[in-house]
Amino acid sequence: MEQTKQKTTIVLFSGDMDKAMAAFIIANGAAAYDHEVTIFFTFWGLNALRKDVAVRTNKGLLEKAFGWIMPRGANKLGLSKMQFAGMGPKMIKHVIKKHNALTLPQLIELAQEQGVKMVACTMTMDLLGLQQEELMDNIEYGGVAAYLGDASEGKVNLFI
Repeated sequence: MEQTKQKTTIVLFSGDMDKAMAAFIIANGAAAYDHEVTIFFTFWGLNALRKDVAVRTNKGLLEKAFGWIMPRGANKLGLSKMQFAGMGPKMIKHVIKKHNALTLPQLIELAQEQGVKMVACTMTMDLLGLQQEELMDNIEYGGVAAYLGDASEGKVNLFI
C-alpha cells in the first residue's frame, strides 16, 4: 500500500517580519518531514514576495500609492511588536546574525529549494494593485479555490 504525503497549508496574511519568519520556519520544518507544503500569501503577506527593487509598471495613482507605502520585499518588513522607530527590525536582524540563524530571505530561498508551493492571491493582488512582475520568480498565482483545494487535503492548516 502506497503511503501518501501529509499536507500542510499556511495562509500568510501578515506582513510582519516575525510572523513571516514563523510561517517559513514551520513550512521548512514540515517540508523537511516530507510534507507537501503550500503557503498562500494574501493581503499584507504578499509584501514578503515583493522584489527588493522597483519594477516599472503601468498603474493608476491609487495602485502606485499602495506600492510606495507597502514594504518592498522580505528585508523591508517591520516587526509586529517593538518597532522602536525602525530600530526593532535592525535589532532582531542583529540577534539572528549573532545566533547564526537563517534570515527571512534565506528561509524563503530554503523553502523554494525544498519545493514549498508559494501561491500569491490574485484577488488581493488586484485590490492592492500588485502585478506579477513585481513579485519574485518561481511562485504560483491563484485564488481562494486554489488554497481551499490544498487545505481540504491538509492535516495541518495554519493562519498567520
